[in-house]
Formats: sequence, structure tokens, C-alpha cells
Amino acid sequence: MIQLLYTVIVAEMVLILTLLFKSPLRKLVIITLDRVKRGRGPVMLSTVAGTLFVVLMSSVYSMNKIQSRTMEGGVANPTDQVLMAKHMLEASLMGFLLFLSLMIDRLHHYIRELRLLRKTMEAAKKQNRSFEDSKNGGSEEVKALGEEIATLRAKVKKLESECKTKTEEAKAAETESAALRKQSEGFLLEYDRLLEDNQSLRNQLESIDSGLSQPDNKKST
Repeated sequence: MIQLLYTVIVAEMVLILTLLFKSPLRKLVIITLDRVKRGRGPVMLSTVAGTLFVVLMSSVYSMNKIQSRTMEGGVANPTDQVLMAKHMLEASLMGFLLFLSLMIDRLHHYIRELRLLRKTMEAAKKQNRSFEDSKNGGSEEVKALGEEIATLRAKVKKLESECKTKTEEAKAAETESAALRKQSEGFLLEYDRLLEDNQSLRNQLESIDSGLSQPDNKKST
């Protein structure tokens, strides 16, 4: 029994050392523990642990019984001393074995959690990298759109300037046309006045001619 406990304890210590240090063997041990914890494995492990705990309690009970018998007798006989040492050694070994089993279970659990956390972090890093790449591509598109907008704004300003120049030219031409229209109206009025003056002069000349022609007619008679 004691030799078996020593063998199991040594195996558990080796298993813990394998889990503590990164090596190809640790991956194999983790895969084996994963398979053991599936299906009926946990039930079997719980059964073995429960049996060891019952045996441990039995050893503790035997130790208490021997101690109480010794206290009643006053002197411990050699047989009780040997049994006491045997039960104490067995209880210590079983307690240490159960403690190492708990350590192995917790180490395996935390290693699995760490692996899952690393996978999650790697997935998050990849997603962040892809997001940054898309962001950089989007920033380039935004930059190109900004340059295009700046070009269009420059064209709009140029067109506004040309439109303003054309508007000013149109206003100047309209002003000049109005001035020419007024000038032509003045010329027309002057022309009408000259026509009237010409007509009055003609009328005066005709009256003078008719006046001169009448005396000549009288002389001829």
C-alpha cells in the first residue's frame, strides 16, 4: 500500500513538473487529461478520490483509537507504536496524494483557460489588424475624396470668378447700350428739330419766291 502510494505520488509530481514547463510532452499530457475528463472519466476520478478520502478517514480514526487506548493504558506497547506510525504515514501519503491530484486538476484547468484566452486574444488581434487595414484603406479613400472635393471647389471658385467677370461685362455693356440708346434718342430729337427747321425754311423760301413772282407778273401786264 505504502509503495503504491509512493509510486502514485512520484508520478503526480512528474506530471506537475511536466505541466509547469513548456515542452512537447506537456501538450501530450494536456490532450490525455482532456480525454480523461470526458465521458465517464470524471466519475471514475471522483470515485477513486472518494475511496482514498474514506481510507484516509479510516486511518485517522485508527490513529485516534490507538491514541485513546494509549492514554487509557498509560504506556504504549510496541505494536500500537508501529500501527500508529504506519497509519500516520499512510494518512500523510494519501493526504499528499489528494493534494497533488487537486493541484494537477487546477493546473490543467488554468492551462486550458490560458490557451482559450490566447486564442481569443489572437482572434481579437487579427480582427483589430483587419479593422486597421480597412481603416487605412478607408482613410486613403477619404483622402482621395478630399482631394477631389478640393479640386471641385477650385473649379467652382474659378467658375464663380468667370461668372462675376461676365456679369460685370454684361452690366458694362448694358450701361453702354443705355447710353447709346439715350444718345440715339437725342440724335433723333435733333433730327426731328432739324427737319422742322428745314421745313420752316422751305416754307419761308416758298413764301419769298411767291412774293417775288407776284411783282414780276404785275409789271408784265
